[in-house]
Amino acid sequence: QVQLVESGGGLVQAGDSLRLSCAASGRTFGGSVMAWFRQAPGKEREFVAAISGSALSTYYRDSVKGRFTISGDNAKNTVYLQMNSLRPEDTAVYYCALRTGTVVFSTRSAYAYWGRGTQVTVSS
Repeated sequence: QVQLVESGGGLVQAGDSLRLSCAASGRTFGGSVMAWFRQAPGKEREFVAAISGSALSTYYRDSVKGRFTISGDNAKNTVYLQMNSLRPEDTAVYYCALRTGTVVFSTRSAYAYWGRGTQVTVSS
């Protein structure tokens, strides 16, 4: 029922910015928690950021705090990830994920719905 479509990835240089978008269908942002994960080649998929549609609280992994901002647009049922001051270590496929309810988790297993991912490559 739920479908997530990411967009906005690309190839940039260190220090540049990108804005990722995740459009959701079949589930409203207000009744969900949406998150961004990323997976680099040979690495495990890791939590990046999450936002609760009910409480509007946000959470970030330490390495992106102060650089990335997650936000939501209820009218468009879309979540964004603004990424500033990008570093080569940010290079990964970025995935949008959704779980029902209002409790935020940082573990992959907590999210039942996933997008197909969008590639972000940061060169030095």
